[in-house]
Amino acid sequence: MELRVLQYFLVVAREENITKAASLLHITQPTLSRQLMSLEEELGVKLFCRGKHNIVLTEDGMLLRRRAQEIVDLTEKTAKELTHGEEAVSGEISIGCGETQNMKPLAEIMASFQRKYPDVSFHIYTAIADDVKERLENGTLDMGLLLEPVEISRYHYVRMPLREKWQVLMRRDSRLAKREKIRPEDLAGVPLIMARRQSVRNQLENWFGYDREKLCIVSTCNISHYNQSVMVESGIGMALVMDFSCNQETLCMRPFDPKIESGCVLVWKKNLTLSPVIKRFIEYTKEYLELT
Repeated sequence: MELRVLQYFLVVAREENITKAASLLHITQPTLSRQLMSLEEELGVKLFCRGKHNIVLTEDGMLLRRRAQEIVDLTEKTAKELTHGEEAVSGEISIGCGETQNMKPLAEIMASFQRKYPDVSFHIYTAIADDVKERLENGTLDMGLLLEPVEISRYHYVRMPLREKWQVLMRRDSRLAKREKIRPEDLAGVPLIMARRQSVRNQLENWFGYDREKLCIVSTCNISHYNQSVMVESGIGMALVMDFSCNQETLCMRPFDPKIESGCVLVWKKNLTLSPVIKRFIEYTKEYLELT
């Protein structure tokens, strides 16, 4: 597979129209069609379902789009890193993040770093920890901001300053909204919206202890406080969430009792040759956190 052909494939997958894609790529439609057919022959799979006016990806095509995007991103990232001199503090830093309050101190570090090194830019990818770790492994992310519990034996890390507190997000007209804290027995039989990530679910289920069999899980979510808020407001259930700034008049949060707190770490892969800009950002982050 040629990188150029993968780039062609990604444009066609995005536009879902060969004529438009050919125009954007500044090549003829027949040439682009031949390139796509050759790619299908090389891989031995059908990548597109072709209609009169548009084409859509098959399941194999969707898999290739994901992998092709990773290959193209990694190629561009490598080229940028090699372009800069050894002493230059410039380039792009890619960080994967979950929804966490520790994004605030990380953003402060990023802003301070950019003031000192204005030729540095940041790319932020928001996802759950499992997705972030996968991208760290394939090299499309440099660093990850991960909520614990997480297996970090493969990573170096710095611990972020804020502790994340678990809360129950509910409507203000709920009977439990009158309580200052929520105990496990209070949620017996209550429809709940819970994190999809298994390690987090295990942590929450352990909090319920002997009452875990009484859990009524009506929905799971990977990430997005906004989506969870909409679901709670609609009456689907109460959500078990990390503390965040909930400004909606119809919703409120109450802390767990006994409380659960989670740490947060900024990680990067062990045994990996780091670019100058990544090395400097790691040093800067450690220095910044020591001073605050």
